[in-house]
Amino acid sequence: MKSKNKLLTIMLIILVCITLLGVVALVIITQLNKTDKNAEPTIDQIVESSVDIPEITTNLAGNQFIRISLKVQTDSVKAAGELTKRDFQIKNIVINELSEMTKQDLEGKQGKISFEATLKTKINELMDIGEVQQVYITSYIIQ
Repeated sequence: MKSKNKLLTIMLIILVCITLLGVVALVIITQLNKTDKNAEPTIDQIVESSVDIPEITTNLAGNQFIRISLKVQTDSVKAAGELTKRDFQIKNIVINELSEMTKQDLEGKQGKISFEATLKTKINELMDIGEVQQVYITSYIIQ
């Protein structure tokens, strides 16, 4: 009897150790995968997943007009492909947003950041694949 109990105890200890090692390995692998996904993209990846919005000239609220060019960074090449197909919708969003803004709304760093954030939100509402990470103003003239 003693040898059966001893053998059973050893088997249980081995089984618990193997299970524990499996859980530790799973946690380590999960943590390594998370850090890879959260890593900052390289500049090549950013360029590959970005879309240029050519210069748009439109009226602001008031008697002034603006010429503006944008670059929209997405989270993947597929999302950039979708964004390229939706360029007419993006131009429409930009024109509509600018038509409600004055020169004062766009002045200073905070005005531009606010405009970029608004565009990001509006464009993300359109997207089926992926999402917009950042909107950059690449040229900007108000007259």
